Amino acid sequence: MKLSEFKFAVPKNAIAKYPAEPRDSSKLMVLNKETGETEDKSFKDILSYMQKGDVIVVNDTRVFPARLFGKKEKTNAKIEVMLLRELKAQERIWDVLVEPARKVRIGNKIYFDNNNFYCEIIDNTTSRGRTVRFSYDGDLHEVIETIGQMPLPDYIKRDPDDSDKENYQCVFAHEDKVGSIAPPTAGLHFSQRLLKAADKKGIKIATVRLNIGQGVFETIEVEDLTKHRMYSEYFEITKDNADVINKALKSKRNVYAVGCSVVRALESSVLTSGIVKPNKGWTDKFIHPPYEFKIANRFITNFHQPASPGLLLATAYVGDKETLFKAYRKAARSNYRFHAYGDAMLII
Repeated sequence: MKLSEFKFAVPKNAIAKYPAEPRDSSKLMVLNKETGETEDKSFKDILSYMQKGDVIVVNDTRVFPARLFGKKEKTNAKIEVMLLRELKAQERIWDVLVEPARKVRIGNKIYFDNNNFYCEIIDNTTSRGRTVRFSYDGDLHEVIETIGQMPLPDYIKRDPDDSDKENYQCVFAHEDKVGSIAPPTAGLHFSQRLLKAADKKGIKIATVRLNIGQGVFETIEVEDLTKHRMYSEYFEITKDNADVINKALKSKRNVYAVGCSVVRALESSVLTSGIVKPNKGWTDKFIHPPYEFKIANRFITNFHQPASPGLLLATAYVGDKETLFKAYRKAARSNYRFHAYGDAMLII
């Protein structure tokens, strides 16, 4: 299939700038991929589709305030630095994205926090990517938490505010200081109240971890989808969590994957027997139609950007592009909210 087949216009007023409050009050479209029929629900109704013994698989990665703003030495030009991942903690070396990239060259220094510390560019990685070394003498992670901004995507046309440090984080996020530069957005709809209700109903929660990186902000540039390469992202699936998922599979219970990152982690860890293996490492798995999914038979997701990896994965899951696009058109007519802070879809 070709990338151009997955392009469409999203009305500007359909792109959510803030999340629903409370988070489990967002809308939920339930799409039956076999019949194409849809139902309009509230996300807090999602447990009515689940039974005792079913498993909800979530990504417990933590979003950190990865967007820093500094000034270039000598010129004082404003430079945005997006932290991607820490390469060498002791040497304070990081992979980053910079903007505007044309102004940032090897050897340049960018100063932060009223010139209290800087990073020096030591290598180029991609057109916008750089490797940098920070000069900070104390706990670098601590200062990032203080001066960094939550890395909202550019289509949310506003500056981050204090509410985003809570809202742009799943309630089940782990406490690691460095994790993702975006949340598993389908997980944003879950509240502590909903998780407690799931437990009371006998629905199990399993966690995986996939640290979402720069791929979430990159666009697909090739028309031939087989030639696109995803950026590698670190993931972990522990034995205890694999056991919970595999027990459900063997018992013919439903496995609900919450978000594309969960699906990619699971599909990167499948044994030939069709069960999940405990695993950790890096995955660049790019899922697009056609694709046969091995683990999750239910998928909870958001309404994705046109021609994005998330949209392609959702299309592959439904199995028919027109069925999914018909549901998207209905969502736009019915005032569903799109993208990271938007509403949810359950595909059954």
